[in-house]
Amino acid sequence: MTHKYKAQIYVTLRPSVLDPAGVAVESGLHQLGYEGVEDVRIGKYIELSLTAASEAEASTQLDQMCDQLLANPVIENYCFELTEVAAAVG
Repeated sequence: MTHKYKAQIYVTLRPSVLDPAGVAVESGLHQLGYEGVEDVRIGKYIELSLTAASEAEASTQLDQMCDQLLANPVIENYCFELTEVAAAVG
C-alpha cells in the first residue's frame, strides 16, 4: 500500500558561505529604518507531493532529491517537513 506525502523543503546557504543577497536585503532594511535587523540569509522554499510505501521511504527519497538536485550540498544545508496526506474517501 502506498501513502501520499506533502513535503516542505528549506534550503539555506551554509553559515560559512557569503550571502550577497542577504547582505543587500539587510542593507535595504536598514535604509528603511529597521536598524535592529542582523544576519539576513536568503534561501529557497520548495513544496512537493510524493507517493511512497512508508514515511521512512519518503524521507529517504527526499534526502536523495535534495542531495542530487534541490540543494548543493557543498555550500547549502537543507531540512524538510513531511506530512502524510489523508486519502480521499469515495
